[in-house]
Amino acid sequence: MDVAILYSGGKDSTFAIEHAMLKGWNIKYLISVKPTRKDCFLFHYATVEQTRDLAKILNIPQFYVKCKVSDPVKEANIVKEVVEGNQKRLKIDAVVLGGTGLQETQLKSIQNALRPLKVEAFASHSGEDHDTVMEQMLGRGYEILITQVASDGLKDWLGKKITRENFTQLKRDSVKYGFHIGFEGGYADTLVTDCPLFTRKLAIDDMSLIFEDDYCGHVVINKYRMENKGRTEFRKQNGKQRKD
Repeated sequence: MDVAILYSGGKDSTFAIEHAMLKGWNIKYLISVKPTRKDCFLFHYATVEQTRDLAKILNIPQFYVKCKVSDPVKEANIVKEVVEGNQKRLKIDAVVLGGTGLQETQLKSIQNALRPLKVEAFASHSGEDHDTVMEQMLGRGYEILITQVASDGLKDWLGKKITRENFTQLKRDSVKYGFHIGFEGGYADTLVTDCPLFTRKLAIDDMSLIFEDDYCGHVVINKYRMENKGRTEFRKQNGKQRKD
């Protein structure tokens, strides 16, 4: 199957890339949408710009586009325009989103936009338990930075990395404050700075935490570098194992 991945740089969309590779799907390209405003319905606001370097590390073509609107139908049409404009030379059968499928507004809006093109849209880990999915990521060595929050109980997590050691505390907080443990539904956004797919890791030298109120805030990365990991990395792409 030929697919595109809706790639924000976050944990779920990065894990979706790994999932697609392990399935042997042919990843034709990534679609990364950077909002110019914080009230978009479908797309992450913080740190999407880092995907331009991460896509190069992944060695997958990327379409990086801006979003200036705040309307789920109009936002989904941005994805449709990218797909429709490339179907002749980079034909795909589906757009794959990260997550377990609880982001209903995002998923349904993109499904509706792509239906006239006869292109599917689905979540990579639809129906799975997100606790388990998160544990799989952390077990695989994913470094997950929390880059945006919009919930009670998450303010102190902004700018921190989720680890195997603090994941239990995150789960306790999710129960106490009522946010989804995988952040589906817009409770928080993330950036993967390292994972098995990356031949180099994103090292952050300086970042700012911007708080809009007691519940909402985001990260601005002021200075970063792509750091060699000092070892040979193997990864799968298009069903084949590659050595980088």
